[in-house]
Amino acid sequence: MTPTRIEVGGPQPYPVLVGHDVTRELGGLLTGATRVALLHPPTLRERAARVRDDLVAAGYAVHPIEVPDGEAAKTLAVAGRCWDTLGELGFTRSDAVVGLGGGATTDLAGWVAAAWLRGVRVVHVATTLAGMVDAAVGGKTGINTARGKNLVGAFHPPAGVVCDLAALATLPAADYRAGLAEVVKCGFIADPAILELVEADPAAAVTPGNPAERELVERSVRVKARVVGEDLTEQGLREILNYGHTLGHAIERAEDYRWRHGDAVAVGLVYAAELARRLGRLDAATAARHGAVLRSLGLPTTYRADAYPELLATMRIDKKARGNRLRFVVLDGVAQPVSIDEPDAETLSAAYSEVSA
Repeated sequence: MTPTRIEVGGPQPYPVLVGHDVTRELGGLLTGATRVALLHPPTLRERAARVRDDLVAAGYAVHPIEVPDGEAAKTLAVAGRCWDTLGELGFTRSDAVVGLGGGATTDLAGWVAAAWLRGVRVVHVATTLAGMVDAAVGGKTGINTARGKNLVGAFHPPAGVVCDLAALATLPAADYRAGLAEVVKCGFIADPAILELVEADPAAAVTPGNPAERELVERSVRVKARVVGEDLTEQGLREILNYGHTLGHAIERAEDYRWRHGDAVAVGLVYAAELARRLGRLDAATAARHGAVLRSLGLPTTYRADAYPELLATMRIDKKARGNRLRFVVLDGVAQPVSIDEPDAETLSAAYSEVSA
């Protein structure tokens, strides 16, 4: 089947290719490069070997660089090791980096490419649902620090993104389910049809290869493509993509990144909905719909009651914060996201009671 091509606009436009067995399209996104650094986690050695063979056959000199799996890859030490390797290989500005893996791998690969020689080409091959609908698209790159997630990075749009749906067939069930949190997020902030597709058959939605899978991925990518095409550097509109992420990122840090990103975001979505309800912005039915759809997918909607002080402190250094003022993305209704500035402390705390385990 012909891959779907979704264009991301902006100063540096690029395509997102969605379909089955579309990794063969990768070579065309690297035209002009001589050397290609292929960053991948150990769990994808076999897939990386196949990608390497295809690119070598197409005339590229390919250098695999194995990086840790998950958030453990997103450290200054790992990035430094990658830059050392690029230096040893003599990488120039015409060469390219490929990030093969989930969101953590593409975040790292993008940052490595953004900083090397002040910016070389990067192409992402997303192999997880979360990577396809969120991390690989949009040009956000970064690593974590001891104080929080993604606090060091750059906006560096890729030359292209390949979303090979065939890779989802072997994705662990828990990872696939977690990726659906980002899909649901896109439904609430911009495309209600996504919610209707998920709610029609939640049991099917959590199964890789389900009949709605391709449409859910494409709709979610289109939401992100439209937003980042208008606001690459998050000066306004792009903030809506952080719906559920302010608390979600704080939970990830509190768990030392042992929680999956999507699981933490699921709790964050319920919290943001309750915050909007208590502020009189969102009706009770839509707020309750958040928890209902997420629970139907087997996603968590609660977190430790005693964690609130620590989470609040972390949220205050969230990237959306301005000075010492907290900012949240909330909804006035489905597909009506807005940013709010420094909700009162009592409401913030009361909303947390909705997600307190």
